[in-house]
Amino acid sequence: MNKTELIDAIAADCDLSKAAAQRALESAIDNVIKTVAKGDSVQLVGFGTFLSGDRAERTGRNPRTGEDITIAAAKTVRFSAGKAFKDAVNKK
Repeated sequence: MNKTELIDAIAADCDLSKAAAQRALESAIDNVIKTVAKGDSVQLVGFGTFLSGDRAERTGRNPRTGEDITIAAAKTVRFSAGKAFKDAVNKK
């Protein structure tokens, strides 16, 4: 499912226009991004938790030359699925 298909599904489920469903989805995504970028987490009970994490500096290898390179430390985004989501995927 891509974003357009998700918007269509939301519009059908909630009896909304596609434009209203698109605005709602984009608002939800934007707010998750803003919150996680500030360093806070977004917890949606039954679905999961979005949070930021840190990736340490590490050594990698250039596959073309075999030379060791240093990969800089970076912030990353993590998602931890909730129990209800995991159970639905595993059909429990």
